[in-house]
Amino acid sequence: MSVIVTISFPGDPDRLEAVAAENEQKLQDIRERAIAAGVIAHRFYGSEGQIMVIDEWPDAESFENFFGGIQDDIAPMMEQIATAEPVVSVWRKLDSRDEYGWGA
Repeated sequence: MSVIVTISFPGDPDRLEAVAAENEQKLQDIRERAIAAGVIAHRFYGSEGQIMVIDEWPDAESFENFFGGIQDDIAPMMEQIATAEPVVSVWRKLDSRDEYGWGA
């Protein structure tokens, strides 16, 4: 069963969008590497002073192998956006018996 990976950190969502626009090709290249590594879905979300990445991966190991290999590529962008270290969490789906949506 797949896992959800969240990466959250304090930062300015508007700044993230500006940095993404300035580095569009680099981000497209990273996305292609993620696809090759097995990512199922990927999105960034922002709230007041907070940014979160939500990914779905086949398993934690696939994410860890990918994430470990892109640090040199994403570090310069993260330095422009994040105001503290990110928190990475891996989530497994629980059988709560009340599922709805997402192909439940």
